[in-house]
Amino acid sequence: MSNTFRNLGLNSHLLETLETLGYAEPTPIQAEAIPHLLDGRDVVGQAQTGTGKTAAYTLPIMQQLESDDLQVLILTPTRELAIQVSEAVYRYGNKVGVRVLPIYGGSSYDRQQRRLHKGVQVVVGTPGRTKDLIEKGMLKLHNIRFVVLDEADEMLKMGFIDDVEAILSATDADTRQTILFSATFTDQIRKIAKRYMHDAIHIEIESEEVTSEHIEQRYYMVQERDKLAALCRILEVEDRDNTLIFTKTRVGAAELAENLADRNYGAIAIHGDLAQNERERILRKFRTGQLSILVATDVVGRGVDISDISHVINYDLPPLAIEYVHRIGRTGRAGRSGQAISLITPQQRYTLRKIEAYIEKPLAKEKLPSREDALRSRENHFSAKIMAQIEATTKPDGLLDELEKSGYSVEQIISGMVQMLRDNEKHYELEEIKAVEEKSERRERNRSRGRDRQNDSRENGKTSHRRGGRRREKGRHEEGMVRLHIAVGRSNGIRPGDVVYSVASHANIPGHVIGAIDIRQNETFVDVPEVHVAAALKDSKNARIRGQAMNLALA
Repeated sequence: MSNTFRNLGLNSHLLETLETLGYAEPTPIQAEAIPHLLDGRDVVGQAQTGTGKTAAYTLPIMQQLESDDLQVLILTPTRELAIQVSEAVYRYGNKVGVRVLPIYGGSSYDRQQRRLHKGVQVVVGTPGRTKDLIEKGMLKLHNIRFVVLDEADEMLKMGFIDDVEAILSATDADTRQTILFSATFTDQIRKIAKRYMHDAIHIEIESEEVTSEHIEQRYYMVQERDKLAALCRILEVEDRDNTLIFTKTRVGAAELAENLADRNYGAIAIHGDLAQNERERILRKFRTGQLSILVATDVVGRGVDISDISHVINYDLPPLAIEYVHRIGRTGRAGRSGQAISLITPQQRYTLRKIEAYIEKPLAKEKLPSREDALRSRENHFSAKIMAQIEATTKPDGLLDELEKSGYSVEQIISGMVQMLRDNEKHYELEEIKAVEEKSERRERNRSRGRDRQNDSRENGKTSHRRGGRRREKGRHEEGMVRLHIAVGRSNGIRPGDVVYSVASHANIPGHVIGAIDIRQNETFVDVPEVHVAAALKDSKNARIRGQAMNLALA
């Protein structure tokens, strides 16, 4: 197996892009699949989510683009994945000027039609919206050379089999190269491969070892603009030794280290632009305790030997779950405990879910330390430094006797020294951080506002007809919504998150538009906006929830 991207046959533009992104070595699925795809073979790739499948098919496709026409169609099960894959395609194909368009339900048909008319080379879409655009004549597939089914098992679980087959049938079977990636290889996947692929190569990658039980994994949800301030709060309160902070890029590592140094945290960046002797000098300081914070990219973080790291902090969340595992594996070694902390923006919830699925455990969500927590920690550190100095002092200083002879009391002398030490302490002013409001909190706040408006109207002798102004009776659906029935309930292990995910994915609608959910022992009721009812009920016999038939119907 090749251990560099250069040995896989990729051109200089793509190699330069990978170096800029900090990708040092191909993952197993990339090393196995890329040569076959460059040779034009159909490929079935079986590997867990987070192992680098997107790059495995995107890189060879980018190298083979021949014109400005639409040549690539990538199907994904959800809108979140469609957006994520389109962003990855843009990153990998940036130097070759690729034009990519994500298409999914809930987005404007007109906008997508204008983009298609203007011209794109790659479309990344969910099956339902892709099929709709084909049927409306907006999406023409006569020049398609590559069709990718990403997370095919998820698409089939969600009931998209008919849509997927209709889309494949709309492309030229003799000229297209078909690529299928899936975490599992079920009988249904096998039938799809046999019917629509030509002499496909089957690549199976075993799952890598998941994270150590000695590593405590947690995350903080913050807005992108508040990440630096949040990191500083964490550095203030954590009981840490050597700390390794990961960023996406070399530029980002250098900027973050500079910002931390300006705030008196004494961080240094290590990245591929530094000379070898400079990297070794920095690592020596880190290993010997002269430096406690190292900011690194993946390429350096995986390529150096550093032990005794107490904390790994993901300042930038890696796009691949396997990279997350490699990063946090720098701590918790040799039976020691370690801390893995990630700063996650609301837009990265999908990536978080993929990481949790890959490591088969949830990351603990915690509340950021408050400004008062950080100030209290500073005070404790200051006291500890004074006590350590007292214990280390064995020989009396004659200055103390001279000051006492001058008429100062011991209390006055100590107070003056402590104040002098405080004045020499260099601390950056802690910044305010706005809390990230979760959707459930925002929904409850809006309901509260509706109740307030209702009470105000009653006090004024008026009746409110606005949504939220009238109390919904038990068993009745919300105004503007239609109540649907699902034939499974608590006895099947169904949770509210399952209902939102399955209904939204099946209907290709945003999850946040789904209304009240009532899960009972053997059935479930869910409110869906009236405008989306037709999409929810379409092919409802194929809709699945936790692998079981939903059998969506009007309540």
